[in-house]
Amino acid sequence: MITDIYIPVLPAILPLLVANNGYSYLAAGLLVTTYNLTSSCTQPVIGWLSDKKGLTISVSISLFISAIFVALMGVAHSYYLIMAFAILAALGHACFHPTAMTIVSRLCSDENRGRITSYFVVGGNLGYAIGPLLAGVLVWWLGLPGLLLLIIPAVIMVLVLRHLLPGGLAGARERHARPEVPAGAPQSKRPFAILVIASILRAWAVYAAITFLPLYLVGEGYNLVIATLIVTLMLLAGVAGQVAGGRISDRIGRKEFMIFGLIGAIPFFYLFISSSGILAVVALVVFGFFLWSTFAVAIAMSHELLPQNIGLASGMMLGFAIGFGGLGVAVNGMIADHYSLGIALGTIPIPIAAAVILMALLPYPWKTLFRKDPSTNAG
Repeated sequence: MITDIYIPVLPAILPLLVANNGYSYLAAGLLVTTYNLTSSCTQPVIGWLSDKKGLTISVSISLFISAIFVALMGVAHSYYLIMAFAILAALGHACFHPTAMTIVSRLCSDENRGRITSYFVVGGNLGYAIGPLLAGVLVWWLGLPGLLLLIIPAVIMVLVLRHLLPGGLAGARERHARPEVPAGAPQSKRPFAILVIASILRAWAVYAAITFLPLYLVGEGYNLVIATLIVTLMLLAGVAGQVAGGRISDRIGRKEFMIFGLIGAIPFFYLFISSSGILAVVALVVFGFFLWSTFAVAIAMSHELLPQNIGLASGMMLGFAIGFGGLGVAVNGMIADHYSLGIALGTIPIPIAAAVILMALLPYPWKTLFRKDPSTNAG
């Protein structure tokens, strides 16, 4: 949660950077793009180095690097210095997830992996929601230099982590041995590649919804405050969905729940578009619950598909898949420009449906659905 507070700070302060420093919208957008690309592209590399080369970067150091360079953006006046701080902050963030997810994975068993992973992911979601609010309050109170106070929660968490993990990742490795690969577990990289592609498609739908729903709702007659509140309710339902999805997937199977959650999101999104009033709001909230419920489950699946490469799997799922999926929003933007925003929104379920097909084809064992009865082999 504390780590992800710092991710959305840069987009939140862009209006002030533009107003105070006279940046063009292109220059301001490049800062965010550079941050996102740095984080997304380096996470798999760092994860691979952790798995293959034994690279150990303390989660507390990663957290502190991210925090301090985000905070320093508030006192930097040179565009190139702010760009450098954005890159360094993104590298700190990129170092965190593969290492932290390796520790989380070692705390899991097949029976609770979905639940434990969902707790970790929800922590990040909460931090991502708190970040803009916290940055906004500090900047309103003290101006951009107020961002320096963002170092405080990082320092507190670093001290806590040093107490909980005195040996860093090495200590975690000693206390929680690498799980043995279950007999018959898929070892080919092909299933993991299919899962990554499905996750990219899911991320495309998520970012397209977050990006264009406020504009659509305002166009439908809602004021901006109500529109953002409705989107917030969708995101909060998604948080609840992630916890529920992790727990349910432990019971009924991850592949089963991924297909169920993705399919469940589609009709409620179309119900939202085709209705109005309270029914539309309820439909959007349920859509958020279903779509977001699959996120932690997909991460848990990636760890089971690559049990000896947890760092790489985490970097691909939390970095590459999310970052690359976000690029798909440009497609919806082009559709909106050439046709209409309503038509662009109407295409959001298409990548979800494609993800459903990939999940159905994914070589991953069913737990309950299509499971063979052992008694049929008797005699």
